[in-house]
Amino acid sequence: MTDVDTTSMTAWIAPRYGGGEVLRAEVVPRPTPGDRDVVVRVRAASLCSGDLHLLNGTPYLLRLGFGVRRPKHRMIGQNLAGEVVAVGGSVTDLRVGDRVFGEVPSGAFAEYVSADAGAFAAVPAALSMEDAAAMPDSGMTALQGLRDIGKVGPGHRVLINGASGGVGTFAVQIAKVLGAHVTAVCSTRHIEMVRDIGADTVIDYTADDFTRTKVPYDVIFDLAGNRKLREIRRVLAADGVFISSAAAPGNNWFGPIRWLSQVWLTDLFAPQTLKALLMRPAAADLEYLAGLAVDGSLRPVIERRFPLSDTALAIAAFEQGHASGKTVLVA
Repeated sequence: MTDVDTTSMTAWIAPRYGGGEVLRAEVVPRPTPGDRDVVVRVRAASLCSGDLHLLNGTPYLLRLGFGVRRPKHRMIGQNLAGEVVAVGGSVTDLRVGDRVFGEVPSGAFAEYVSADAGAFAAVPAALSMEDAAAMPDSGMTALQGLRDIGKVGPGHRVLINGASGGVGTFAVQIAKVLGAHVTAVCSTRHIEMVRDIGADTVIDYTADDFTRTKVPYDVIFDLAGNRKLREIRRVLAADGVFISSAAAPGNNWFGPIRWLSQVWLTDLFAPQTLKALLMRPAAADLEYLAGLAVDGSLRPVIERRFPLSDTALAIAAFEQGHASGKTVLVA
């Protein structure tokens, strides 16, 4: 009888900065939990733009905190769902065997990951691991942008620029849950999908310019960063709110800093409200999203699934952009 190795695992490692081509699978020590941590057996993980930034080391300013010449944290991946297999001494809310999902600083693209117990929320029995893994980063970004910054409520007119992407597909559905009339901006090939998840109006940006419409929007949630502020403000109500995510224009040195500074400065002098969004992970938000998924109000849109063993291929495909919804890795 062959002994089962309980001390090691396979993880995807980035020994240097680059794209999917630098990743390699390695056998590494299996993590053990700190006092406030849990170890989770990863059943599914999803990709987000933050994974690419940490893998590429861009903007370069990030490297001051994450490793100047090579990544400090070689294991990548932030969004996952799985089962708890070990808990730290001070953990009381989670037990071995619990199904959980959440966002961690790194290491989700592996067989096991250890992170603070507060990063996780329970996966309801009616929710699949793949759907749960798709939700953390993108779902919380959409929720915090619309609910917390935009204060979206019944009757509001909301425009989502970049509605077919990972955050955008959640934003369309969450805006509908909050009672808004939703206008979604996307490309031709995504029109039917965006309509299917609840958009009231769809603008094909390859044929029409949403900044030339005559309808003022109460909230504009910009996930593309491809239009100038003066253009967007033309269609933002006098007391409207503009929200910009991190997906904004920039260069490899400073990223979106110039854009975010412009948003901040314009907000000081404009009658409208203009805010940049920095998502803050919260277990309460994960629980809220899970509840919406269970009652049918929210459906994670998963365009591509790859086995965890094909993480490098998944990253390479994700780098091409123009995805519809999320890319999920299945263990």
